[in-house]
Amino acid sequence: MIVRDYREVPAVPVEGKPGVAMRVVISEGDGAPSFIMRVFELQPDAQTFLHTHWQEHEVFVLAGKGAVRSETGETTIEAGSVVFVAPNESHQFVNRGEEVLRFVCLIPADRHRKD
Repeated sequence: MIVRDYREVPAVPVEGKPGVAMRVVISEGDGAPSFIMRVFELQPDAQTFLHTHWQEHEVFVLAGKGAVRSETGETTIEAGSVVFVAPNESHQFVNRGEEVLRFVCLIPADRHRKD
């Protein structure tokens, strides 16, 4: 068993996206065979890339206010919101608040699969 404070894991800036950082808090390196847990932190007005990929996401919003965009529009999210992003669904997270938008994002450990 591994127990740690997520803040002990360095926040790594996401290249090409000012104000966006990611902490990989549980990974294959910890012996996790099935899922990777990441914590994203978006500063006010920051946003992730609009993108798609084969794997699903499960997201739990810890703090802040924002929106998640998809091909069908934009939905407001805030602390306590949960989001399921289906495989190959276009998506983007945007901070619409005045504080950090922080969320946990789970993805399959087999994220390097090529389809």
